[in-house]
Amino acid sequence: MDKSELTGCIAFLQEAERLKNVLRTAHTSEGRRESTAEHSWRLALFAMLLEDELPGLDFARILKMCVIHDLGEALHGDIPAIAQTPGMPDKSAREREDLQTLAAPLPERLRTQLLSLWDEYDNAASPEARIVKGLDKLETMIQHNQGMNPDDFDYAFNLGYGTRHTARHPLLAALREMVDEVTRERAGQRRA
Repeated sequence: MDKSELTGCIAFLQEAERLKNVLRTAHTSEGRRESTAEHSWRLALFAMLLEDELPGLDFARILKMCVIHDLGEALHGDIPAIAQTPGMPDKSAREREDLQTLAAPLPERLRTQLLSLWDEYDNAASPEARIVKGLDKLETMIQHNQGMNPDDFDYAFNLGYGTRHTARHPLLAALREMVDEVTRERAGQRRA
C-alpha cells in the first residue's frame, strides 16, 4: 500500500471508531447499556470457540463477518429487533448505504471486499454467513439473559427471535435450546 492508501485505512478506522458509541438495548451484567462494538467483539469470540465444531468452514471469513456485520450502525445507530415494524425503512439498505459511506476512504480493493463480505452476510449467502447470522442472534439472547435489564424487559420476545437463523444448523439449534431454557427461567423470575 502506498501512503495515500494507508491514510485511507486510518481515516476508515477513525470513522469505524464511532461504533464504540452506538448503544444497544442489551445491558451488561453491571447494568450499563452494551455498545455495538462490544456485541461484535463477543460474537467473534463466540465463533472462535466453535471452530472445531464446524469443520470445512472458512473461519477467517466467519471472523471477518463477525467484525463487520453491524459496522454500518456506526453512522445511524442500531434499530432493535423488537422496534422493527412493517412499513419502517429497510434496515439492511440503510446499513449498507452507511457502510459504503464509512468505506469510502479505503482503497477500492478493500472497499469492494468489505461490501462483498457484508452482502454475503446480509443475504445469508454462504454456510459461513448462515452460521454468523445464527450466532449473532444467540449472542444477543445470551447478553439479554446475562444482563441487568430494566423491569419491563420482554424476555418472551426472545423466544421467537431469530428462530429461522438458529434452526439452520444442528449446533445452532442445540445452542438455541440451551439459551431458550435460560430465557424462560429469566421470564419466570420476572413473574414471580
